[in-house]
Amino acid sequence: MSLDLTSNFFELFEIPVSFVIDAGLLMKRYRELQQTVHPDRFANATEQERRLSLQYATQINEALRILKDPLERARYLLQLKGVLWDDEQTTLSDPAFLMRQIELRESLEEVREKPDPLSAIGNIIDKVSVLIGDNTQVLQGLLESDNEDELIQAKNQVRKMQFLKKLMAEAESIEAAIEDDM
Repeated sequence: MSLDLTSNFFELFEIPVSFVIDAGLLMKRYRELQQTVHPDRFANATEQERRLSLQYATQINEALRILKDPLERARYLLQLKGVLWDDEQTTLSDPAFLMRQIELRESLEEVREKPDPLSAIGNIIDKVSVLIGDNTQVLQGLLESDNEDELIQAKNQVRKMQFLKKLMAEAESIEAAIEDDM
């Protein structure tokens, strides 16, 4: 067992460092890595080998979690490119985007009062899906760059995606509640 825990997650999985990844290849490499380090294979090994096996398995699981999630993968790529994060000091200064968020949140709050709340929430989910798709396209282009200004723009896109992801989760939760009430 000779994995390098200091390598980045893309190197660990032997896939290109890119926002766009081959999900099938990612899962194939995950299964191969897990099979190599699975703690059951080290049941009769030394204490140190069992401990290393557990560390490797934990690292592989964390790498998979980050690489599977586009938002987490984008944040990780930015970190690899030297962009630092401070989530508590994070603000977004895009008035048009923020206004759109407010409008969508107001629509969410009013959805149960609509004549057809299920259709209304479906429309909101569709709008948020389109915004996520559009923002993902922009983010993908920005992450291909090493230009500092574009990386800062990518960081702002990630912040927008965080807002959208949270909004989508809230909308889906409301949709489930509406369906349960029917």
